[in-house]
Amino acid sequence: MNILLKPIVTEKMTSQGDKFNRYGFIVAKSANKLQIRKAVEELYGVTVDSVNTMRYGGKVKTRNTKSGFLVGKTAALKKAVVTLAEGNKIDFYSNI
Repeated sequence: MNILLKPIVTEKMTSQGDKFNRYGFIVAKSANKLQIRKAVEELYGVTVDSVNTMRYGGKVKTRNTKSGFLVGKTAALKKAVVTLAEGNKIDFYSNI
């Protein structure tokens, strides 16, 4: 099972990475904090200090068009914010 789906690379998470050594990931919905910690440590070779998780439900989106209302839903997801130990760093742009 793939635990880490993709990193969150936004302006807010980049500034938190610089200031507080925190990095965000979108993870599998069934993953727990211990699995997330192990996956980050194995993939990036760093020491994880703490893991915080958040679950987001999908939102219902509607829009009015000529043919009537279109109704859809955004995907539900689970986020993990990982705080690394002092001296560790993750560089998402090294493979580019």
